[in-house]
Amino acid sequence: MTATRDFISEDGGSVPVAARADLVVVGGGPAGISAAVAGARQGLSVILLERYAYLGGLASGGMVLVLDDMCNGTEISVRGLCAEMIGRMERLGLCVTPPEEERVSDWNLWRKWSRWGVFDFHSHQKPQPICYASAFDPDGFKRVANDMVAEAKIQLRLHSWFSKTIIEDGKATGVIVESKEGRQAILGDVIVDATGDLDVAASAGTPFIKGSYIVTTVFRLGGVDTEEAERFEFEEPEAFHAIDREAKKIMGGSWDKWWLKTPLPGIVWCNCPHMVNYDGLSVADLTRADFEGRTRIAALLEFVRAKLPGFQNAFIVDVAPQLGIRQTRLLEGRYVVTKEDVAQRRHFPDSVARGRDYYYPYRSLLPQGVDQLLVAGRHYSATSSAQRISREIPPCMAMGEAVGVAAALALEANASVGLIDVKALQSRLRAQGADPGDVPAANATVDIVEAAE
Repeated sequence: MTATRDFISEDGGSVPVAARADLVVVGGGPAGISAAVAGARQGLSVILLERYAYLGGLASGGMVLVLDDMCNGTEISVRGLCAEMIGRMERLGLCVTPPEEERVSDWNLWRKWSRWGVFDFHSHQKPQPICYASAFDPDGFKRVANDMVAEAKIQLRLHSWFSKTIIEDGKATGVIVESKEGRQAILGDVIVDATGDLDVAASAGTPFIKGSYIVTTVFRLGGVDTEEAERFEFEEPEAFHAIDREAKKIMGGSWDKWWLKTPLPGIVWCNCPHMVNYDGLSVADLTRADFEGRTRIAALLEFVRAKLPGFQNAFIVDVAPQLGIRQTRLLEGRYVVTKEDVAQRRHFPDSVARGRDYYYPYRSLLPQGVDQLLVAGRHYSATSSAQRISREIPPCMAMGEAVGVAAALALEANASVGLIDVKALQSRLRAQGADPGDVPAANATVDIVEAAE
């Protein structure tokens, strides 16, 4: 492609340039919001592009309504912008987090908190400890995201579908989007792919692999007497387990606790049904998954209204407008994180973000073969098996925050994003309240993987 001030030339014609900025972030999900806000707070002009009519991605539109994988035992491992969003939602009464003194293994606290989903599901203790995690409302997430983007004076362009990456002399210099206004070019000095499906990097020709995992049509039920439902679960366990098993059979797959409480009284979140053998990049598969999910939801509702105490008056509030897609394309970046890296808690000298007890090296956010392009989110550079256990929303936000600051460092130094001073990046992230993982936790493995030039 060739560019002038006002047009981008491509096969078949030219595309008008609609906007320019220092930083262009494609994808307004949790990682994209964090990248855009972090970059803007560093003084960059920022454009944030999102295909839907709202911000939040799978957190809001996909209704993944628990923020977890952000503590390593009692140590909080994801801070920064994610913690800020939690605090803002809490002040609105739209987010619930267990107080520090109740983050322990205790049967009374298990009864109080387990149906909020705020427990350490990796623990082998009985009961599993209550931990630093948050249950939130999807519109609360949208509202807070809007506030943060507006305060940072980010140019937000919703209703804009990514179409193609603009590459000039081996650099990503912008993207082409489709909208009601037609085909338009958005130009930037640094581009961030926060699409979740690696759309921008794949279009740029960078190497990637394809993976797949379960797909979910998340939904919410209203009219639920949660006190009666919890009483039945804890006081009539044998009868409860029989009904619960049948409900899961109707769904065809779910997590152990298929319904969880939300900050809205009488409304519960159902992160199910789980469906397999669907390709998140296939229009036909996505369409079939939407239909199949709604069919299973209707059957489940009929069953629980008839059989499950507390659910006699339940009704469907909504089905998430976005399918719960967990894995599609995965970057093959300058470093590919492996399952062993995650499971063995390998620490990297160039770590710029953390999850529960695992680390993201800066190299895993850098595509090969294209300059001035960064990646943040569940499509980061990892094997399929590694990504499955390191893709939760809070660490994706930490990745986004890291690349937003990295873009600022690169532009300040007039340097490639691949050549920034990572120690300076780590220092700047810490200074603004994030935890880049530069200091390994006590349970980290620190002597196996070293950074490569």
